[in-house]
Amino acid sequence: MIRRLLFSVILLALAATGVSATALQSIWHQAVALPRGSAVITIAPGESLGVVLERAEADAWLTRASWVGLVARWLQLDQQIKAGEFLLESPLTAGEMIELLAAGQVLQHTVTLPEGITLEEAISKIQEHPKVRVTPHDELVGALLDLTARSDTAEGLFLPETWAFTAGDRDFDILRRAHLAMMKLVDSLWDDRIPTLPFASPYEAIVLASIVEKETGVPAERAQIAGVFVRRLRRGMRLQTDPTVIYGLGSTYDGNLTRRDLKDSSNGYNTYVIPALPPTPISLPGEDALRAVFSPDDSAALYFVAKGDGSHAFSQSLAEHEANVRRFQLNRRADYRSTRTTPDAKEG
Repeated sequence: MIRRLLFSVILLALAATGVSATALQSIWHQAVALPRGSAVITIAPGESLGVVLERAEADAWLTRASWVGLVARWLQLDQQIKAGEFLLESPLTAGEMIELLAAGQVLQHTVTLPEGITLEEAISKIQEHPKVRVTPHDELVGALLDLTARSDTAEGLFLPETWAFTAGDRDFDILRRAHLAMMKLVDSLWDDRIPTLPFASPYEAIVLASIVEKETGVPAERAQIAGVFVRRLRRGMRLQTDPTVIYGLGSTYDGNLTRRDLKDSSNGYNTYVIPALPPTPISLPGEDALRAVFSPDDSAALYFVAKGDGSHAFSQSLAEHEANVRRFQLNRRADYRSTRTTPDAKEG
């Protein structure tokens, strides 16, 4: 109602200029000629509506851009224009386009961080997106350490999900949201945790969840894998998990995990040697892996071995485990595959 009254005032005001009411309405309600019926228009921060309309006229989307802008100013829409990308789709009038820009319905982009990737892989995946504003690597790493209050590494402290963002958002902005989501989830799980879990802090739970995430790609196995590791920690047993060793090897890992690697005491992530959790997470654990370590299965299994189809065989005794190793590892099937990250896993 108010907008119609304002439009009437504009018509009266413009009558003195020789522009008829019919002409003005025609200009405002003219169809926007979008190429192929749709287009994305980008408005830079601080860019005025007048400049946007001039560009639209230069691209032959509309005519009489200055008059369209004048009506928008009188309707007080020009000051409401938001920066960002906007998807325009036909049919669309000039007035409807202005109202859409003023409504701030900015086009959303997404980037998916898969469960189990490392922080470096996540950074690369985010920075590969053409709409993300990239931060120099060292600067970003420093900012992430500050964000997470860590002095060594921010590994594991970001929730892997599909994150929406708008063009021009920084990589740090996306990772900040992923970190806040991770801590909110972990704090909630920590508050409701089972008192007997062998974790001294939420961080230790994240460390174990990152291992569970790397050990299996079978969702139904996460609680079983977590149960094995929780029972081992309670008994003071070494975790003996290949993914931690591989993470500690870093860029020197060539895809072949050797006996020498498993005996290397200089590798701080070698859980075949250290009788505890590794010092930091080794991946970005997803929500299911986190929930698994806070609610592990209550069986008696202490061992597991890859069966070659992506799943694992679990056992309670060393003798049973060694039999499973002979069955599944020493006589591997032609299409053998271990987990997604441990091609030569022998023992969990």
